[in-house]
Amino acid sequence: MLNRRHLLLTGAASALCIMQPAAARLAPARKIFLENTHTGESFHDVYWADGDYVAEALSQLNVLLRDHRTDEVTEIDPALIDALARLRLRVETARPIEITSAYRSPETNAAVRRRNRHAALNSFHMHGKAVDIQIPGMSVARLRRAAISLKAGGVGTYRDANFVHLDVGPVRVW
Repeated sequence: MLNRRHLLLTGAASALCIMQPAAARLAPARKIFLENTHTGESFHDVYWADGDYVAEALSQLNVLLRDHRTDEVTEIDPALIDALARLRLRVETARPIEITSAYRSPETNAAVRRRNRHAALNSFHMHGKAVDIQIPGMSVARLRRAAISLKAGGVGTYRDANFVHLDVGPVRVW
């Protein structure tokens, strides 16, 4: 038999469920493990929970992924963090993804272009949308295949330098 108290409690619980999006109620927290090879700094924590990005975590990731040459920090596209988290799950590793390059200031990008004529003039690195990565003990070929399978953006392979470029621009491979 339904009584008034039962109806009120059921109604309140239903209202709470309606107010919170289903994706937020069901989606697990997202965690990432990154290490900057130039600074030795790392981040191994949750960056997305309860249906939203964790502001403090994104701030820490912006610092971790700064231009290590100038210490300039920019806002890193959260989609790039998501792609890195998905990549780490795809390759099933407990090791960190090592970042060899992330954000590049325009000055740093110009210096990279002077050393390497293939570096892009308007690189996604300058917009917080690209990283160059490696995973200790993992072949560049395996990392490349996994990155391509994400269809998250551009994937470039640099076997001689032992890293893979990942960006959240248009899907393309080189």
